[in-house]
Amino acid sequence: MTVLLEERFDAVLLLTLNQPARRNPMSDQPTVEALVDALARAEAAGDVRAIVLTGAGSAFSSGGDIDGLKVGVGLVHEQGVETRRAYRVGVQRIPLAFEALEIPTIAAVNGAAMGGGCDLACMCDIRLAGESAYFAESFVKLGLTPGDGGAWLLQRAVSFSKACELAFTGDRISAQEALACGLVSQVVPDADLLETALGIARRIAANPPNAVRMTKRLMREARTSTLAANLELAAAMNSLAHATPEHQAALAAFRKPKV
Repeated sequence: MTVLLEERFDAVLLLTLNQPARRNPMSDQPTVEALVDALARAEAAGDVRAIVLTGAGSAFSSGGDIDGLKVGVGLVHEQGVETRRAYRVGVQRIPLAFEALEIPTIAAVNGAAMGGGCDLACMCDIRLAGESAYFAESFVKLGLTPGDGGAWLLQRAVSFSKACELAFTGDRISAQEALACGLVSQVVPDADLLETALGIARRIAANPPNAVRMTKRLMREARTSTLAANLELAAAMNSLAHATPEHQAALAAFRKPKV
């Protein structure tokens, strides 16, 4: 089975986690390799302007591969240093791949987003939820910590207090609760989820691509930089943006008399 499906809709790339019978675990090595490779290829191609990520079947992602938590299988080794290495060369490559990406990403969360699945949604720039979606930062329920960057990601998606509540309790929240705390920006009927996400992606893709990429980088850098540093970066990026053909074309279109 192909663990990750890829479809192109003009400048929009749709990625679908494709292990529905297992509720789309994201920490198994084939999925790690497929996701990291797909993101790298999209970034290198230059003609992908937005990415939508969703899951096949009834779940967005159940998170970690439970079978892979047994000693000697998947992530867990008898020697702790080998387990540490398995995290580094495995699932931890996914948040780094998303962080390096300058293409805007949209998570279309259908059904469960549990543990690593919740974190995977948080790796995306925009998160939409179907009405039946639910979320949990559930690592503590298994006596674990978020090994895929969740402690860093979640508090940037919601408030620090809410992130702590979710991470310390492992409680499951509904799509509407996720909307109320800012974890997602929209909740839509399940049947409309994918088309809504693709619609936003198309609107993003219709804008000048260099400006979108640089705006995304500014937004990402702003989370950890000072205002002064972000202003310097914005000035440097706009010095490039002013010289692009798409900026000149946009100015010409604005100046064109309205009929």
